[in-house]
Amino acid sequence: MVRTGFRLILEAQDDISVIGEASDGVEAVEAVRRLRPDVCLMDIRMPKLDGLEATRQLRRTPGNATDHTKIVIVTTFDLDEYVYSALRVGANGFVVKNSGPRLLIEAVHAAAGGDSLISPSVTVRLLEHLSPPQHTENSAATQRLSPQEHKIVRFVARGRTNNEIAEELTLSLSTVKSHLSRIQDKLRARNRVEIAAWAWEHGVVN
Repeated sequence: MVRTGFRLILEAQDDISVIGEASDGVEAVEAVRRLRPDVCLMDIRMPKLDGLEATRQLRRTPGNATDHTKIVIVTTFDLDEYVYSALRVGANGFVVKNSGPRLLIEAVHAAAGGDSLISPSVTVRLLEHLSPPQHTENSAATQRLSPQEHKIVRFVARGRTNNEIAEELTLSLSTVKSHLSRIQDKLRARNRVEIAAWAWEHGVVN
């Protein structure tokens, strides 16, 4: 029922095509490897193989054949700890099942565009619950960030989009993207979700 609902929502968009479905984690891994979609919506709780292990296997695929596929985790609040782990093994974002059609579509668009949907109403609750600030702002990584990069990290951790950050800091969109690229290098983060997780873990936001 959930897959059917998602398909109806996504295929109603002119720029989204659903090219495959899977009823369990093993099928999901096989389908992604075979079809190589731009985006995969991965449920956490599935038969045979859960979404966490499925994501881990896809990120370890020999030859990185599935590296270009963005993985968006689908979850419920009672499985937050699994979502956190999935993001750590290479997922590109997450969406709550009952969050509505608009957020689902935005999550897919964001992932396809190389971005990650970070909703303040979800991400802040998740990261506050799972990553109590360690108050280690004097860490080597923190010290390598410029004042401007610190500001951008805080905005990312609060769920702001690139456009919102650019408007808030009176910067061009390309400048924000350049800053984010440098931040990822300095923090060794694969995406903005990991930047947000790092910010909460190190007390950069509270």
